Amino acid sequence: MAVPPIQRPPHQARLSNSWLPDIVLGLLVVASLPLAVVSIPNTLSVVARLLPDDLEQAGLMRTNGLSLPALMLTVPLVAAALRRVPAPHLLLGGLALVALSEAAGGYAGSELLVGVVRVLRGVGAGIILTATLAAVWHRAAVLRALWAGTFGLSLLTAQALALWPLDAVSSWRVTLQPYPLVTGIALGLAAVHLVAWTLAGRPAGPVPSVKERGRLLLTAVPAAGIAALAISTATEGWRAVPVMVLAVVAILGLLAMASIGVSESRTSAYTMVAIGAVLLPSAAQVTLVEMGGLGGPGLRGLWVPYAVAGVLAIVASVGVRLFARGAGRRVASLGLLAMVAGLCSVRLVVPSADGMVLTVPFSLLAVGAAVAVTAALQGVGAGAAMSALSLGCAGVLAGFLLGTGVQMAMLDGVRSAQELVDSFVGALHWWALASGFLLVMIIVLAAVMARRPGRGVLADEPEGPEAPPDVPCAGLPPADVLLVRGDGLGGPDGDEGVRADGDDEPSTVAIPRIGAAVSGPAGGSVAGAGGAPAAVPPAVPPQGQSPEDVTSA
Repeated sequence: MAVPPIQRPPHQARLSNSWLPDIVLGLLVVASLPLAVVSIPNTLSVVARLLPDDLEQAGLMRTNGLSLPALMLTVPLVAAALRRVPAPHLLLGGLALVALSEAAGGYAGSELLVGVVRVLRGVGAGIILTATLAAVWHRAAVLRALWAGTFGLSLLTAQALALWPLDAVSSWRVTLQPYPLVTGIALGLAAVHLVAWTLAGRPAGPVPSVKERGRLLLTAVPAAGIAALAISTATEGWRAVPVMVLAVVAILGLLAMASIGVSESRTSAYTMVAIGAVLLPSAAQVTLVEMGGLGGPGLRGLWVPYAVAGVLAIVASVGVRLFARGAGRRVASLGLLAMVAGLCSVRLVVPSADGMVLTVPFSLLAVGAAVAVTAALQGVGAGAAMSALSLGCAGVLAGFLLGTGVQMAMLDGVRSAQELVDSFVGALHWWALASGFLLVMIIVLAAVMARRPGRGVLADEPEGPEAPPDVPCAGLPPADVLLVRGDGLGGPDGDEGVRADGDDEPSTVAIPRIGAAVSGPAGGSVAGAGGAPAAVPPAVPPQGQSPEDVTSA
């Protein structure tokens, strides 16, 4: 008899050729994430001597700092817009905005134009952060780990990358267009990624649920409040104590917002707030203290420690993603503890004239952040992950406010150059102590809240019908249904046992038992002869009669 050919599912047919789009997407993540995060530091004071006399330095400093508020307000809005606009289109648009800001930065000559350029760059950076996370969500497991490792490394090196192009420059506008070549490369990779996504049939990406979109928009409220607070402190010239008090209130507000939801989403939100509030502000202060003018090795002496920390961070992220999937909260806590150890080493070895000594704190901070982010994002849906990212970006500004308040308190009354250096070092040590206690507090908070049942569902899980009251064993399957674990079933991202909604737990499939009644179109059973329920046909149909047998008969 004729045997029909074996048909492969469409997603399995594409997996054999998916390595090339994955490579393009991985290169795009590595190129675009540092490009987005490097827009956060405000480095205009480094080139203040190059400013023309008709431009006010204080006003330019304020407008140059608008990039971070624009970024943190963009992230939740872009995450909510994923329902309408696919991630590849958003990614290309975000990089185009960054390229436009760099092109316009060469012509900026007033506070207004500088503010417009920096807002454009912040919006583009926020789009890049969100769209890259959405793009890697359903791809190969190593890509999400690569995103987490690159994100942590970008936060660690953002201050150094922002200062590097300013060495021996002749124009202050370099601060507005630091890496035009990298921007062009990333834009080309985004175009190739869009073409590959189109040729693959435009596969659907992660889309936050209705409830999660509401929560994403809600995270924009504390972000807007912290942005207004930061602009007000820079404009009105606040004192150190009010700045620190309001920064602490802002961090507590973010933690309160992170406490909404189920246990898994709370863990990811706490982790992102902790990393955002601690990593970049700490690395920025270490980089400034280790500059050549203050007795450190300068930027050239820091690149080897940064490179070692980056390699270790990415390797650790991949290891967590591949081998530690079932212990997200515990592994995330271990990552935050590694960051605490890194902050303790900062107090011990900084300042140091030998840049290689900084390999220890940089590696602990980068590896801890990468491990924590990778583990925290494993047990949640894409919507909860983007909500956590939004809170983490707001945490960066809150951490900067707290660190600035500590510096203002330490620099008050400085009279000599040596006192200035000592005050910067003292501010760094006090900041390392305060941020270490903050991380420990968040670890304890996450452990306590993990034992409390949360209300709501994960971002990508649809709400199911509630069990009827007073019905025993309502959660058990009916007697005519078999529950089959989905272990070994390949998902669209190449992981075995990955659920269709992006969770890492194997799915459970309900299969009717042989001989069970089959529901008809109106919800009733399909009856067989004599009114008995018809049996479900077996998965393999019986062999039909051969044509030769019919002829012989």
